[in-house]
Amino acid sequence: MIPLSTAFDPTIGLISIMAIVIMAVGLLLKKLKQPYIIGYILIGAVLGKYGLGYIEDSEMIHSLGEIGIILLLFFVGMEISLPELIKQWKVAAIGTFLQVSASVLSLIGIGFFFDWKIERSIIIGFVIALSSSAVIIKLLSDKNLINSRIGKNVLSILLMQDIIIVPLLIITSAISGKEQSLENMYIMLVGGLLIVGTLIYIYQKKTIHLPFSKAIEKDHELQVFLAILFCFGGALLSSLFGLSAALGAFVGGMVMHTSKATHWIFNTLDSFRVLFVAIFFISIGLQLDFGFIYEHAFALLSVILAVYITNHFINAIVLRLFSCPWKEAFLGGALLAQIGELSFLISASAYSLNIIESYGYKFTISLISLTLIISPFWITLTEKLIAYQRIQKVKQAKNTPTGLGK
Repeated sequence: MIPLSTAFDPTIGLISIMAIVIMAVGLLLKKLKQPYIIGYILIGAVLGKYGLGYIEDSEMIHSLGEIGIILLLFFVGMEISLPELIKQWKVAAIGTFLQVSASVLSLIGIGFFFDWKIERSIIIGFVIALSSSAVIIKLLSDKNLINSRIGKNVLSILLMQDIIIVPLLIITSAISGKEQSLENMYIMLVGGLLIVGTLIYIYQKKTIHLPFSKAIEKDHELQVFLAILFCFGGALLSSLFGLSAALGAFVGGMVMHTSKATHWIFNTLDSFRVLFVAIFFISIGLQLDFGFIYEHAFALLSVILAVYITNHFINAIVLRLFSCPWKEAFLGGALLAQIGELSFLISASAYSLNIIESYGYKFTISLISLTLIISPFWITLTEKLIAYQRIQKVKQAKNTPTGLGK
């Protein structure tokens, strides 16, 4: 018999601890009617190297978390009708442009107060301009708003932000003084054209017939691998062209939507999505350095305030101008108010190019993580304000005499 001490695998122990903690925290959040996202991030922060130190290989956890984002965007693509999404192009283009511009200008002002270099202010402006697809899509799904008017508008803005990450990374390289090679730019351009061509094809086709779909109609095992092929195949092609892997998975999901094969794919991959999305948010929590946050609390709170005011109200105004009543627009602004996971790419790129030093990198990581934690509370507060206003209007209408109310 093998002794217990030599047979015990620490990875098994870690998974068991994570499962126990997730269950305990999840039940508490369920009772408080809060999304599980908060719990995942806090669990990562507590178990990570800046907490109790149980999780040492944060790179492996982060890599597994990236699978969660790919699966999440793939599932969203399966729920999206491209013709409906294209109708919101004005909202997406103008909203994204204004959000990036206002974010950079506000950070230049804050940077002047804290005596930051202009390069750091611009990079942090880029970082705060991108909202979180993972958080927003999870919340939209939980609230059954994916196919609502506000859901479609918000998703169109998120898609535009996924696309704009490419020019933002090019500008980041230009700020460093290191020119982006023409070869890389051509590769990105070809990738972008390939995605646009795929979208045009999807738009024109009413239905796409998948290969082998009839042959595997009742074969669950092969269905798993066909679904994985379209999900991660799209992600792989997109990443080979220097674009976001999640964007490729999103387009792959749209192909599935057109093929009318979403019912069995959902049943096949949904459990994987839940698991890996949870791991993604745990990986965010692993990067939280509580000592750094405490030491630079005032600067972080100043930027967080700028983030929520800028992102919330700009998006609310854009949504109101183009399609939504004020209540929906105000909720949409709250949904888009936090900083997203793609901002990690800008931060990491700026750090590798020596545009920002260790302080700037830790600052952006802390900033992104904190806004992701705050976001569900911000959205809940916004919903309560909208509900309170609605109740007040109902009371006012009841107290108004019929003759005067006409």
